[in-house]
Amino acid sequence: MKKEVLFLSAVLALASCKKEVTENADQNSTESYSEGESAKAKTPEALGKEIFEGKGNCTACHQVDQKIIGPSIQEIAKMYKDKNADIITFLKGNAEPIVDPSQFDVMKTNFPVTKAMSEEELKAIETYIYSNLK
Repeated sequence: MKKEVLFLSAVLALASCKKEVTENADQNSTESYSEGESAKAKTPEALGKEIFEGKGNCTACHQVDQKIIGPSIQEIAKMYKDKNADIITFLKGNAEPIVDPSQFDVMKTNFPVTKAMSEEELKAIETYIYSNLK
């Protein structure tokens, strides 16, 4: 009987400990979720700018209002709007260049980066580009 009580006590202690760990994990994930919810959501334009300047490394060749290696963001936006062309299709590597075909070989080296982006990220970049229309 004493062994059974000891065994039962050990099982209850383990169950209590497991419950506490699970509750703590739930609280931690709830807290993380709450923090995420309270953080200000990025607009597509803000996300696009962040990607353009960050992991996309687009600013190495493109500036808002001047040609560096590639055309300016404003020139890209104007040309794509005027020709009713699709920036996202181009960034996926599925369209011919329409702004500055002479720089296409340089741009092709970046397609592995843009092809790996999600549809949301590509749409955000497109939104950011169009936000620079003047």
